[in-house]
Amino acid sequence: MKLSPKKLQILTLLAKGFTDKEIALKLKISKRTVETHITSIVASLQARNRVNAVAIYMSKNPKWKVL
Repeated sequence: MKLSPKKLQILTLLAKGFTDKEIALKLKISKRTVETHITSIVASLQARNRVNAVAIYMSKNPKWKVL
């Protein structure tokens, strides 16, 4: 379960509590692009939703630094 650098960046911002709009502004991409990445992240991690995706990634990558 390897995420691209961009997807990992978006997942990290999600874990920090950023909204889709805030992520888009921070990364200088469209909100729709953020939503597409999140949909892909959720699918690739076989998660139920974005919160579950963060939890799954954290449990499988204990060295992942969110904060």
